[in-house]
Amino acid sequence: MLIDAHAHLNFPAFEEDLEEVIKRTLEGNVWVINIGTNYQSSKRAVEIAENHKEGIFATVGLHPINLETGLVKLKKDSSEEADFENDFDFEKYKSLAISKKVVAIGEIGLDFYYKPKTAGKKEVFKEKQKELLLKELTLAKELNLPVIFHCRMAHQDLLEILKLKIKNQKSKTTGLIHGFVGKEQELEGYLNLGYYIGFNGIIFKKIEGINFEENIKKTPLEKIILETDSPYLAPPEKEGQRNEPLHLKYVLKKVSQIKGLSQEELARVTTQNAKTFFGIK
Repeated sequence: MLIDAHAHLNFPAFEEDLEEVIKRTLEGNVWVINIGTNYQSSKRAVEIAENHKEGIFATVGLHPINLETGLVKLKKDSSEEADFENDFDFEKYKSLAISKKVVAIGEIGLDFYYKPKTAGKKEVFKEKQKELLLKELTLAKELNLPVIFHCRMAHQDLLEILKLKIKNQKSKTTGLIHGFVGKEQELEGYLNLGYYIGFNGIIFKKIEGINFEENIKKTPLEKIILETDSPYLAPPEKEGQRNEPLHLKYVLKKVSQIKGLSQEELARVTTQNAKTFFGIK
């Protein structure tokens, strides 16, 4: 058995054959955590999960890229459910998150990839994302749910926020860093917080300054969780195709080779890691 800890079956890319994808995924002994990125996609994730008795779960959250700051003009990707929101409606999201099929708040976090050009606007842009993150962390704490973090080009900022919250509140958030793309020092920072590290198809790519193989080697087995980020990040074997949860086996194979473990052992441990993190049986 495997658990794909990060998929977007709630996105338009799966609209035409969603039930077929879910059927072959479950028949392939893969369970799925369906990730929300704004209110509409979160609502859709919950609906899909509630329509399936076993094996499909949901998360609720407002992705930092979907926060309308008025400072960056973003183009909607046809494969996404990308409705931009001016603010985080706490009660509205809470009403979704109380579903028994919701197992985490996410994906939330910081994304400084697309940002304004002027220094003053950059700071305002970053602060707006940080304010959003703090609101969503409050929701996670209130509902006692773990958090899936999205972080792109903002690891130091995210680590500072998390460490400060721990210091002020004297309590730790249970976190998973989705699709980790960072350096060794940043990896150590998250591991020191007790966080899980998510690895997906990004590990097949070459990114300047990032050593995915070393990151996988240095992440303790008991802290690794596997994901696809479907419909994105298809593995080399499926290049040019829509990614889907069944393709998690290719991530499993690559990580097992790097860790020097059998695929069976890695599947067993990472599945248990995901069950522990999400609180599912």
